Amino acid sequence: MAVPASFSSICSPPRSLPNSGFRRQTFRFRCMSSPSGEEEYLVDAPVSIGDGFSFSGGKYSDGPSRSDEWFAQGKMIKAHPVYGGKGKAKDPIFGLTMGAGSQSPADVFRWFCIEKGSSANPLVILIHGFPSQAYSYRKVLPVLSEDYHAVAFDWLGFGFSDKPQPKYGFDYTLDGRHYKPQLYYASSLESLVNEMAPERLSLVVQGYFAPVVVKYASCHQEKLRDLVLINPPLMEKHAKLPSTLALFSNFLLGEIFSQDPLRASDKALTSCGPYMMKEEDAMVYRRPYLTSGSSGFALNAISRAMKKDLKAYVRTMRTILTNKSWKVNTTICWGLRDRWLSYDGVEDFCKASNHKLVRLPMAGHHVQEDSGEELGRIIAEIIRKSK
Repeated sequence: MAVPASFSSICSPPRSLPNSGFRRQTFRFRCMSSPSGEEEYLVDAPVSIGDGFSFSGGKYSDGPSRSDEWFAQGKMIKAHPVYGGKGKAKDPIFGLTMGAGSQSPADVFRWFCIEKGSSANPLVILIHGFPSQAYSYRKVLPVLSEDYHAVAFDWLGFGFSDKPQPKYGFDYTLDGRHYKPQLYYASSLESLVNEMAPERLSLVVQGYFAPVVVKYASCHQEKLRDLVLINPPLMEKHAKLPSTLALFSNFLLGEIFSQDPLRASDKALTSCGPYMMKEEDAMVYRRPYLTSGSSGFALNAISRAMKKDLKAYVRTMRTILTNKSWKVNTTICWGLRDRWLSYDGVEDFCKASNHKLVRLPMAGHHVQEDSGEELGRIIAEIIRKSK
């Protein structure tokens, strides 16, 4: 079975950065120990424990915040050239010029990355889902750092990475079938991996960004040691966004809802599993939406792209993963308490395609949030066995 032609563009030789002068550098980060062993979640709570706009440790607090502490551990990596020259970005509602946070950089996008462990060890890149941040892997990183070089990053449009206004340098689409290929996520991922990993590596991806990573991996199998998919939209019935995410794509109302930090972060992150989130963690996820409207507009844009084309993305991902030419050691980890994606059919798919399956009974859709330390040990064991 041949890989669909729509995936061929990502297999072309990578573009060089236009006179950026950026050179690959070894990451130098400060490591921070994991939080104390106190209970972080309450079981089976329907909504977040966060009390809304308290701003305790948030944007308008004079005291330290967990968001600031997290940011201090990371650094910006430049990858993927900015395309287009349409002038200053304007918001789609009133046509007003947006603030600096919604403007593209002059040449190359800036990605926020967190690193743990020695660069001499095998590299593992952890990729968050939609809508989330690298912060979701905060409990996985220390576990992997014992034997591996673990790096997590924020996608463009999320967390601390650049968030250009859609159509002003980046369009937040997944595979570029309807837009210029330079403007989509799969191409940008290739640019970032090229900066971070000149040699072989392992990739871990959670949730709705799995089709992007599988697409990248299909053209770079020789570079991958392992691929771990965490609760991906794997089955045909997964090809419809849950209502919590689909509402961000609604005409006009989507722009309004995506600017609400409680709806865009707390509700989206807690409606897909059985747990509530501590206020100090919820504030990290709210922070980008409290700082500017750029995160909301990015959320709105990618929601529309996924709602329109998710069915095709899922179908193509299934085709790749069942293709006889697929040689990457692939493991699917599944949180059985996922309220967005049903487990029905996943086991049969893994058996038929000869992919390993690991079930986590107590985790929801965002496994790294719910069972971070356990997931870290599972990933470490997967990579160790494949050596």
